[in-house]
Amino acid sequence: MNRVFLFVFDLLQCENAGADVQRERGRLGPFDPVHPLPYGGGWAGGGSGWPTALLIRGQENQMVPAISFALLMAFGIGTLTGVLPPTIPNWVGWSLACISGGLLLHEIMGRPVPFLRLSFLRMTLGMKTLMTEGQVGDGRESDVVEYVEKTAPAGDVDAAINAIDTFAYKQKFLINVGDKKGLLLDAVVDRVRPKRAIEVGAYIGYSALRIARRLPEGGHLFSVEFSADNAALARRVLEHAGLSDRVTVVTGTLGDGGQTLTTLKNEISDGAVDFVFLDHDKDVYVPDLKHLLDAGLLHVGSVVVADNVGFPGAPEYRAYMNEHESDMWKTVEHKTQMEYQSVIHDVVLESTLLKMAAG
Repeated sequence: MNRVFLFVFDLLQCENAGADVQRERGRLGPFDPVHPLPYGGGWAGGGSGWPTALLIRGQENQMVPAISFALLMAFGIGTLTGVLPPTIPNWVGWSLACISGGLLLHEIMGRPVPFLRLSFLRMTLGMKTLMTEGQVGDGRESDVVEYVEKTAPAGDVDAAINAIDTFAYKQKFLINVGDKKGLLLDAVVDRVRPKRAIEVGAYIGYSALRIARRLPEGGHLFSVEFSADNAALARRVLEHAGLSDRVTVVTGTLGDGGQTLTTLKNEISDGAVDFVFLDHDKDVYVPDLKHLLDAGLLHVGSVVVADNVGFPGAPEYRAYMNEHESDMWKTVEHKTQMEYQSVIHDVVLESTLLKMAAG
């Protein structure tokens, strides 16, 4: 049943048609509004037809959802005013008018409510895949990387960041730190000016872009990502932005028995890590931080920033920092909002190491 829901959501997402439609665009060529269904291997010949054409147009601009909702609202109003056949019950008209009107307003306001975005709902249905494989399962991760490569000039870090933000707002929701919390991240990196930094949870390289562009001369970021597919995507984004020489993406986890920690220690001197950004599995924030401490990579004064402590939440990590407040860590809570929306609140913790653990 879950697979059926995922399939339906993939068909309905006018925000972005997904990886399959990306491939269709390249095969079908430009859209012709006068002759939308040419023959001989074109729109109709390929078996995709008008629905695919609409989806592709919806991917290139954001008018399709708004127009769809406006038409549905007009249909609902038509049933109530008698313009349409009276055989349609009034409750259907009221429902269509109210729901479609609300969704249209949501589009006009810039999609501030994540629960009303099909791509957000699709992500919740794909949460199991996201947690086990690092990707939602509808191709959005590869789509956004292709979008960056297509729209951001090579070597322009700011343009790459803006392209990812634009994709997340206008096409499909992403689980990056995002533009709003990204400003908090920027401010900490500017203040710490780390020579050596570690990020745990690269995803598609967004936060690595933000961190790397603000590193001082000679600074280097090591980004740890458990998904080999995501690691490859992050490398593509960083290479396109011209930051490959400042960021090393390491495939693995800090809890893999020492293999990833050994890789890091071979590249980083003891006690040389000035900054750590945690943005991966919230259940292992504490164990992974302890791995870094036990490996001797941090020093007094090292700063650790942890995302999503408020939502979806990292209660064990928050309790750990509260327990060790003032004796081992000094923590500041930044109240903010979850990425790419303005309804769900979040908390980012910024913790400074005061002393190394005994033993």
